[in-house]
Amino acid sequence: MELTPTDAIIETGAGVAYGMAITLPTYTELEGSLAEHGVVKLLCHEVIREDAWIMYGFTTERERSLFRMLIGVSGVGASTARIMLSSIPVAELEQVIISGDTRRLKAVKGIGAKTAERGIVDLKDKVRPGEDGVITPSVQSEAYEEAWAALVMLGFPKPASQKVLRKLFEAEPSIKVESAIRKALAML
Repeated sequence: MELTPTDAIIETGAGVAYGMAITLPTYTELEGSLAEHGVVKLLCHEVIREDAWIMYGFTTERERSLFRMLIGVSGVGASTARIMLSSIPVAELEQVIISGDTRRLKAVKGIGAKTAERGIVDLKDKVRPGEDGVITPSVQSEAYEEAWAALVMLGFPKPASQKVLRKLFEAEPSIKVESAIRKALAML
């Protein structure tokens, strides 16, 4: 394994190596884990463009989830999201979004006033305080995303589908995709 503050090259057991862009918190975690155990685990997010296939690696689901939410904001690309996560710790960034602190977001390189405001407006409802005071993504799971995509493909409006699925997943966070779709169809 090769490791720099911005990139990691991870070798698999099959003689294949993957280059991944990482954040500073991930770098710190990897450094400690590598020194302690000699083995690391990264959660990936891949971005496929016409000219490149880029993998982003994260040591926690919380960081990857926030990265995915950030790149969903208009004007925030993967590189900007990575800079944001490297500049502001995850828990603090979530709190910045919840509190609407545009000043703190504008302090990050590449984030202007409009992007900071748009990010807060877009993400304020997607993160919420957890039971232990930790901010966690609200109903952002693969099952939720799959169910939502299926309903949209079936022709249901995006906002109505999101509203129904949000209620279902808040009431039963471990609901399966098929069950969520069936229940949502009955509610729409």
